[in-house]
Amino acid sequence: MSDDKKGVKELFEEVINQGLCTGCGACITRCPYTVVHEGRIVILDKCIVNEGDCYKYCPRTYSDINAMSENILGVPYGDEEVGLALEVYMARSKDPEIIKKGQDGGTITTLLAVALEEGMIDKVVCTKMDGNKVPRGYLARSREELLQCSGSSYEASFVLEAYRGIPKDSTEKLAVVGLGCQIEALSKIKNDPPKNNVNPNDVKLTLGLFCGWALLPNIFHPRLMEVCDLSQVYKFDIPHTPHYTFDIYTHIENGKKSVSLDEIRPYINPACRFCWDMTAEFSDISIGSAGSAFPGWNTAIIRSKKGVELVKLAMAKGSLVTQVLPDERLTHLKTVAFRRKKTALRNIVEKTGNKRNLLYVGGLSEDFTDKLLGN
Repeated sequence: MSDDKKGVKELFEEVINQGLCTGCGACITRCPYTVVHEGRIVILDKCIVNEGDCYKYCPRTYSDINAMSENILGVPYGDEEVGLALEVYMARSKDPEIIKKGQDGGTITTLLAVALEEGMIDKVVCTKMDGNKVPRGYLARSREELLQCSGSSYEASFVLEAYRGIPKDSTEKLAVVGLGCQIEALSKIKNDPPKNNVNPNDVKLTLGLFCGWALLPNIFHPRLMEVCDLSQVYKFDIPHTPHYTFDIYTHIENGKKSVSLDEIRPYINPACRFCWDMTAEFSDISIGSAGSAFPGWNTAIIRSKKGVELVKLAMAKGSLVTQVLPDERLTHLKTVAFRRKKTALRNIVEKTGNKRNLLYVGGLSEDFTDKLLGN
């Protein structure tokens, strides 16, 4: 059976039951058989569809990386450690309210707020935590709603469920914020648009988040509920080296509880072992922390002309400030990102037993593959 003739049965056999599901949400909403339940994908009934979008757009089914790069960024996929980078900055918001609510420098919220104000987009597909701090896909239409989405839960959010749920006849201009796996799924959708979905060309902007790993909500969230009253939590954080904790900030008690990362690691999604894209390489702008030496700053990798224009606009409006990322910090980022690719591919080969069977990773040159595998 060819890959384009597979459906939910094969999705479960090849991805979900193999511990490869990233929790991106691309497989749900347009399918009556799959839903998110307690932080995982479940099937409600026997699916009679032999060919399904659920399989086709999963970021962990075969993905032609080179074709995605050419379609999304206009260039073949290269061997850069962090992907295509037109410009790299340190950046942070100049808005005190955004800085207060943001995870690091508030760069993403600032850029999206500017894009909304300037009419570049009409709404943002992003992640918002509910009252119990469960992250879910959300559609934000204003700066105020974006502020409600600031911060990170470190759990899989199934954010693309919100995108896939947009009515087919919608013509609103969209931005999407997501992790590398979520942006990869969106890239597959844009590369081969579905028939029964909003036009992916209406996605005018993508902002990617650096990611080392994500926690499994179905097992981590119950543990979190034992640690604190989640209704009183206003922020989660994993501080930089030399700290080794998962910090929970609350409005009660002593204001902060810290849990060792050793206790957190068993809740990491096993699929993250096979993820090779630490910096969301198919987004217009990729953003992460600038590191312990630069608290309150983000690293921003600008990958497209749209990204360059948006950053310049935000700076011109006085909403964003940037400065040069020190060479040693950029070198460190490239080293870590390249190591992530090598580790992911080696884990994949360990799973498949075949150096030419890289599961979902396709379209790489043989030379680059050999370089990553150390051949």
